[in-house]
Amino acid sequence: MKKKVMVMVMAAAMAAAMTACGGSKSATADTTAAAADTTAADTAAESKADDTTAAADTSDKTWVIATDTAFKPFEYTDESGNFVGIDMDILKAIAEDQGFKYDVQVLGWDASIAACQAGQADGMIAGASITDERKNSGWIFSDGYYDANQSMAVAENSDITGFDDLKGKKVAVKTASMSADYAESIKDQYGFEITYFEDSPTMYQDVIQGNSVACVEDKPIIQDWIVSKGLALKTVDAMESDPAPYGFA
Repeated sequence: MKKKVMVMVMAAAMAAAMTACGGSKSATADTTAAAADTTAADTAAESKADDTTAAADTSDKTWVIATDTAFKPFEYTDESGNFVGIDMDILKAIAEDQGFKYDVQVLGWDASIAACQAGQADGMIAGASITDERKNSGWIFSDGYYDANQSMAVAENSDITGFDDLKGKKVAVKTASMSADYAESIKDQYGFEITYFEDSPTMYQDVIQGNSVACVEDKPIIQDWIVSKGLALKTVDAMESDPAPYGFA
């Protein structure tokens, strides 16, 4: 960059000097054009060198990718003890296509966010909903790869049929999640309190045990848990948000 600036300064100085001394217009133009060509060549060379350096810096890098502990079917531990799910399949396919190495760190939702913020992880894939609020606060997302609603689930024998039935009661959410954002956006309107949990399974159990009358969760996640784990919960179709896309963050 210093060299490029110097060339430009020298070119301007030479043009000014020749004009002051009564030099011809063609000489000035030729000198300026030559300087511009030199500057363009230097810029191209610097750009190529920067690209080469960047490639060299990352070619052997193992990218650290953080994720949640249990967000089935996007990430979860199967019966054989393997950590699997849709997000893991997506990550594997992209890495194979793009030719990079990665190390998945199963940290939990909050810890994954903290790891990215602290520079301990390069990114996270954990069913993270793309929202303007998150982007405005500094999150950077890939394109969306799945649209999901936030839905309320209640105990299997609950008589709650709508938001109005929540007045004066407790609703469970997962800390710093899209479900928490959704519950917080409507809690004053419907008069309910919010209880926060670190993970989805604990949140579900709070509702099953009757401590909270409902929980808010991504609809495909809670429906999968109800079917695969036989949870004594049910979703209420009239109590869900508009869809939002998931993205790599």
